[in-house]
Amino acid sequence: MDRTYAEAINILESRRRSVRPETSHATNLLSESLPKLEAGSPRLKGVPSIDGMAEWLQQIGHSASELSKLNIIHVAGTKGKGSTCSFTESILRAHGRRTGYPRKTGLYTSPHLIVPEERIRINSKPLNGTLFAKYFFELYDCLPQLQAPLDPSRPVLQRGPRYLQLFALLAFHVFLREQVDVAIVETHAGGEYDATNVIRKPVVTAITTLGLDHAAMLGSTLDSIAWHKAGIFKAGATALTVTQDDMAASALRKRAAEKGVDLRVVERDDRLPQNATQLCPSVQRTNGSLAVAAAEAWLSRNAPSQGLTADDVRKGVEQWTWPGRFQVVRHGLNTWFLDSAHNEMSVRIAAQWYAEAASAASKQSSKTARVLVFAHINELRDSTALLASLAQALRDTEASIRHAIFTTYPEVSGGEGCSGDETLALFEPVWRQYHPEGEVTFHSTVRQALEAAKRQGDQYDEVHTLITGSQHLVGPALKMLQEEG
Repeated sequence: MDRTYAEAINILESRRRSVRPETSHATNLLSESLPKLEAGSPRLKGVPSIDGMAEWLQQIGHSASELSKLNIIHVAGTKGKGSTCSFTESILRAHGRRTGYPRKTGLYTSPHLIVPEERIRINSKPLNGTLFAKYFFELYDCLPQLQAPLDPSRPVLQRGPRYLQLFALLAFHVFLREQVDVAIVETHAGGEYDATNVIRKPVVTAITTLGLDHAAMLGSTLDSIAWHKAGIFKAGATALTVTQDDMAASALRKRAAEKGVDLRVVERDDRLPQNATQLCPSVQRTNGSLAVAAAEAWLSRNAPSQGLTADDVRKGVEQWTWPGRFQVVRHGLNTWFLDSAHNEMSVRIAAQWYAEAASAASKQSSKTARVLVFAHINELRDSTALLASLAQALRDTEASIRHAIFTTYPEVSGGEGCSGDETLALFEPVWRQYHPEGEVTFHSTVRQALEAAKRQGDQYDEVHTLITGSQHLVGPALKMLQEEG
């Protein structure tokens, strides 16, 4: 076998499920531990992602208890997980630059925006291709299941890890081999049955803002979702969250009590720099405040004599970047506003951010066209409901979108991706409920959609385009914009 980066990615991609199971194969133990809720109870489909993780860790040479060496900060939530994790890493890295500890940070997030190795970072830098391949094939040699095609019908341990499970295993392996002083780990979707919840002894656990998402897996009520997310709480670990909806807050407090932990609600932190663009829109202050609390709690356990200073916080925020989240790219007549929001809570925030940021960027004497580029094709979410939330939020902010462009995920003609033609056909009537005027067009590739947005500059002095709905749209779009300089 050619043990290259490309081959490692090919094997990883081969571990994706082609379709999601329609029925549950959860073990009796897991089924019995599900919350007994009157409505909206979780409907587990297939085998919970945590099944097999401890055994596969053993196969690659690591025990679940060995993960405690990583001094983990474990983060779950609906909105802002990635930002909170990366803010935490950046603040601790700034502290380490001043004091010498932590000298090396590990960060695991998902999904990636442009390239897969973005998911696993050392001192904020994604693994280079050589290291990625090296560590991946160390796992491959220990997991003979990877040498056969993925067969979801086989018993868990025989079929081997799926895509996200394999990525989590790889992250743990990399962090242990690289001897990081701290690992900040984002859950994939839930918490209780998430593959990352093989972590038994985190130092800090944190729950970001909760909302309705992944209802097919986590249930259709906030208390059910909170029950799942709070599954990362562990006795002996600091437990943090932000101000939540009353139902979610009650469920979090109940689970914290069941697990024997004291849950602290984090308020806005005054040490965050007041005028930092990294903290716009305001939801980023919530994420940043939780990150400061997580970093401070981690230091109090691992370096109690080296407290977090306001300067650490400031420098951590100022050096922070997270492509594809509330990002503005300017090029000629075009200003692109990119946010990879992909649930109803997130797209409403993206709409408000766009309205404010685009208004601030407009030149008083210019005729400005406002354009939307949207794509979302996902069997776990209602794409039309997502678009409806976005359309209503944009209408309520009076963003005056002139041209709505709907597209699918392939970057260029003939590229890989899902066609989504049936979904696209449903978008126009949903959009026109809230925006009856203006143009609506459909394009089969991301490049065609961007070119259509640019053509608005033929009639206007400047074009402000919001690109949102999915990482699978924002990632390729950002890549193309970067290639154009």
